Amino acid sequence: MTTAAPASGRDLCGETNPPSMSRVLPDELAERLGTDDEPFLLDIRPESDYERDAIDASRNVPVYDDLRAGDESALRSRLNEIPDDREIVTVCKMGVVAKRATRVLDEAGYDASTLAGGMSGWNGYERDSLGYRIRSLWWQLRG
Repeated sequence: MTTAAPASGRDLCGETNPPSMSRVLPDELAERLGTDDEPFLLDIRPESDYERDAIDASRNVPVYDDLRAGDESALRSRLNEIPDDREIVTVCKMGVVAKRATRVLDEAGYDASTLAGGMSGWNGYERDSLGYRIRSLWWQLRG
């Protein structure tokens, strides 16, 4: 299940939200892994970051630096590596640059969402950290 983000602007966690951008919370993603509803996990971080820490079953397409610099062509040129028969969940360090990837994928006709909080959110979920629980509550309250 994905959650539509609120209207454009900056939320209390400092994240910007383009209108109608979909996101998946870490706990929602965890429930879907290994099921028939498992999304394709597109990790856009640099290869060295991906090799240090990644979600099982994710695929690395290292376009983070390009997207961060505003160059969407790096991702667009690799769309043939991304399946179009299931939801795509984009992953980066904190979820900010992954939102750009999600937008590019949306524009290309993919069903795409961003992992809320990125790998930071995922790792907080796995550790059940207080910071994660507070962020998760905030994400749930804002819908």
